[in-house]
Amino acid sequence: MTAYELDRFLEEDLGEDDDSNGIVPEVKAFGKIICKEDGILAGAQEACQVFGHLGLKTKKLIDDGSKVKKGDVLIEVGGNAADMLRGERLSLNILGRMSGIATLTAECVSLAGDVRIAATRKTTPGLRKLEKKAVKLGGGDTHRYDLSSAVMIKDNHIAIMGIERAISEAKMVASFTKKIEIEVESLEDAEKAAKLGADIIMFDNMAPDVIKEGVMRVNKINPKVITEASGGITIHNLADYSKTGVDVISLGALTRDAKWLDISMDITI
Repeated sequence: MTAYELDRFLEEDLGEDDDSNGIVPEVKAFGKIICKEDGILAGAQEACQVFGHLGLKTKKLIDDGSKVKKGDVLIEVGGNAADMLRGERLSLNILGRMSGIATLTAECVSLAGDVRIAATRKTTPGLRKLEKKAVKLGGGDTHRYDLSSAVMIKDNHIAIMGIERAISEAKMVASFTKKIEIEVESLEDAEKAAKLGADIIMFDNMAPDVIKEGVMRVNKINPKVITEASGGITIHNLADYSKTGVDVISLGALTRDAKWLDISMDITI
């Protein structure tokens, strides 16, 4: 994180008159950040940045992306007691949120077999960088970071322009380095998109058996097309979608449904 981001996050949590920590004496303290349930660790680097920004020393005992168990000590912190308390909640929030996303992502990856698991742009405003990083640490694919990463032709583009014009315009405007992805809701549109030269075809909100038929159809037209399933997919039905033959499954659930990992901090002097 940048110094600006750290200042902004700390300002949000501390406010203008932090009497809670203002009453704490100027003494040295020692802190341990402890995991209270099994999962995948993410956000340790950022947590250390928070404490470092406050002038505290940290020792990261477990690396991001590693499996952790209940009772594991993740980070040790040393320095001024009041500053340690000032950074405690922000650090734990980052760790809990990112580790929760990484843990859910890892579970989805294990269910998907050879199919790539990807995130979406359904992220918390201002936190996309951290949430996408957590997906990557959990073994997932970050997909697009923003609208500039690729050309995504969605249902509303098609409603306004039609498939033919949308793909034609994208080919004229976009750099040759950008892939063109189109979201389809019928097998006929999938075939049309494949014939028009889309690089990626996303089957949106379609049943697994329909997607399986769609993958076979577009692969006959262009076997180099990347196929993706998205829409209404969760950890509970993921296994069914992984059997459709798609190359990628993207889930808003990775960030929307992730339960925070339970992580706490114990401080002694």
